[in-house]
Amino acid sequence: MTDSPATTTARDAVRLTRISTEPLDLDTHLAAVEDASAGAVTTFVGRVRDHDPDASGAVVALEYTAHPDAEATLRRIAAEAIGSSEAVVAVSHRVGRLSVGDAAVVIAVASPHRAEAYEVSRTLIEAIKSELPVWKRQVEADGTTAWKGLGG
Repeated sequence: MTDSPATTTARDAVRLTRISTEPLDLDTHLAAVEDASAGAVTTFVGRVRDHDPDASGAVVALEYTAHPDAEATLRRIAAEAIGSSEAVVAVSHRVGRLSVGDAAVVIAVASPHRAEAYEVSRTLIEAIKSELPVWKRQVEADGTTAWKGLGG
């Protein structure tokens, strides 16, 4: 039986954090936040797109690299995003070479109310973008590459 969010600590409320070379599965994240007291579940899937404002041509892939501490950092970021809310979270970031359409980030948030679920999800993805030690190399169709660092 899963504890209700109201009776969990912020640490327990982070149900899944993973840095993975394997494809990310939304259903795994949804199962991790399953909770009878949750009236709302939000999801976010960040996918590789075929363009970027800084690219001179079509983007064909992103190659993600993570610092060895990235998974621990992701867990901390998730706990901070939850804060004193009643939300529970599952979040993963993929590393390695990803093609257009592949999921790079998956987030599931469950809470008693929708506003809280949306807020935690938004806070979490913004913190991932600015704080998670994961870098990406953008690969364009003509072979041009560009590294992107923290905060972008």
